[in-house]
Amino acid sequence: MEEATDAYTYGFDNDTDCEYAEWGPSLALLPTIYLLVFLLGTAGNGLVLWTVFKGGRDRRRSADTFIANLAVADLTFVVTLPLWAAYAWLGYHWPFGTAACKVSSYLVFVNMYASVFCLTGLSFDRYLAIVRPLATAKLRSRVSGLVATVALWLLAALLALPALVLRRAAALGGDTKITCYMDYGDLAAQGTEGAWEVGLGLSSTALGFVVPFAVMLTCYFFIARTVATHFRRERAEGPRKRKRLLTIITVLVAAFGGCWLPFHLVKTLYVLMDLEVLPWSCALHTFLNNLHPYCTGIAYINSCLNPFLYAFFDPRFRHACAALLCCRTPGPGPERSASYSSGHSHPPGGKGGPGPGGKLDPATQETLFRS
Repeated sequence: MEEATDAYTYGFDNDTDCEYAEWGPSLALLPTIYLLVFLLGTAGNGLVLWTVFKGGRDRRRSADTFIANLAVADLTFVVTLPLWAAYAWLGYHWPFGTAACKVSSYLVFVNMYASVFCLTGLSFDRYLAIVRPLATAKLRSRVSGLVATVALWLLAALLALPALVLRRAAALGGDTKITCYMDYGDLAAQGTEGAWEVGLGLSSTALGFVVPFAVMLTCYFFIARTVATHFRRERAEGPRKRKRLLTIITVLVAAFGGCWLPFHLVKTLYVLMDLEVLPWSCALHTFLNNLHPYCTGIAYINSCLNPFLYAFFDPRFRHACAALLCCRTPGPGPERSASYSSGHSHPPGGKGGPGPGGKLDPATQETLFRS
């Protein structure tokens, strides 16, 4: 975790003249946020995994691959939050040793990359299913899903390696408190620590936010255009369905951007001040220093929102969850036809089958999480 006290240990010397004081409520509020995310994230993501795998392989859709991997990434991360809650509660004193510091920090970044790659894969899967359903059928097979899963986890594990290599727990500047921080000393030449910090900061923002978010926006733009085109032809039910789908699309993109944008924005402002692109200001630097843990907490909230935004918007998934919670065997449910693609719910050419020009009928596009 890149807490305010250790996120930018190196950098330029301007910050040495600034006086930093922790906001009073932080030491109590931040642990509360982390523990709440831990409880909701563990329960929510655990339910997602149970529901996906309990349904059986023959009932799984291509989107379920990304939903399940997203839940695994979030669940793997949220189990470390009690450590970070204790860290904040103790005034940023890390009593758990360097190994726990490295592993917990590594899982934070693995989660960040894996989550955003899963969301990007899910967005691309929806693009293929809705915009190009016939031309890309092979790209949405189980084999392709397995390849995508292995690739996204390998890439996330690779990009998160700096945290595993560079993190350490030690006392800084004669302080009695042990800090879990990024130590560039063993890797960077003397005087180049700031350059390493800036490079890693900008690359993580670009690869973990800007580029995936741009891909997601592009996918949802074409999805929205396709959906709007179909629903203009279905005037009776079109306005209601169009509003529902476009609202879901907006919520999906806004939730991701809203949770992670503050984190990356604060980090980028730090970097711009270090590069002297922005004029140095002790007041601004101190403010960002205190704001950073809250932005981190907001980003972490995404790990407990995802089960609701990416799973429970699906009527079929809601029915399966309700059946599990009520100890019933999941059945097709009243909205099964709206939750399956044409290949699962109707024979070719029948209701819900591909329409003219290879486009799906609007009835098969009512939810985002089908086949």
